[in-house]
Amino acid sequence: MIAEREASVTIETPEGIFFSYPLAGPVTRFAAWVIDALVILAVLSILSEIVGRISKISSGAASVLGILGYFVISIGYGMLLEWRWRGQTVGKRLFQIRVMDMEGLGLTFQQIAIRNLLRAVDALPLLYAVGGVTMAVSRYAQRLGDMAAGTIVVRQSRGALVVPEAIRTGMYNSFAAWPHLVARLRQKAPVDLVAVAINALERRDQFEPDRRLELFRELAEKFRGIVAFPDEASAFLTDEQYVRGLTDEMTKVKRRNARASS
Repeated sequence: MIAEREASVTIETPEGIFFSYPLAGPVTRFAAWVIDALVILAVLSILSEIVGRISKISSGAASVLGILGYFVISIGYGMLLEWRWRGQTVGKRLFQIRVMDMEGLGLTFQQIAIRNLLRAVDALPLLYAVGGVTMAVSRYAQRLGDMAAGTIVVRQSRGALVVPEAIRTGMYNSFAAWPHLVARLRQKAPVDLVAVAINALERRDQFEPDRRLELFRELAEKFRGIVAFPDEASAFLTDEQYVRGLTDEMTKVKRRNARASS
């Protein structure tokens, strides 16, 4: 029986906050795949040139290199980029979609490996026919690789991490003096963690006092575990003020861009 297709998926974080992610459709995912396929073909053409030159010296070595190189490039491309770019490849970045865990947790390398290895099945018999049919009948637009890995592909909004003006009111910000550390945090912090922080800040007055203290203590610890700031950066700041200051600094670039385009 065909499951009713969902337009989005709602995920509850460990902090008890809900996020709704719009799912990427088959057309967008196919377009991203075409871009990735072109990138892979370009790299394989370089490999073919190298193999051709080696074959003049040793045909056996050239054959081994060609087989291994094809496997590493065709499968390793998706694994490496999705691991390093947090669920994105060149095509996915271009079309602003990304892979994420169905429970909202961080992607593991095992998940990425499973979904990429099963591409061989999803691609059968031609142009991802099996994967396309599976996505069409799946509730969350998952191909076989996604089902096995417990992943989904969602659309990513450029403006999702802009801090509202209400959050910046009364900001205790001591992090502007360390722009290199802020830049490092902006690069390394998972987008879901920053989104949780922003949502928590927007709804901070809705939490019970004890829960509010616990939530921002957990968020502050997670940010401290990614990049360590000097002690003077957060001296006399509560965990909530610490999270507010970091979130403000990390999203300044997006706010400047938004003002420039308005």
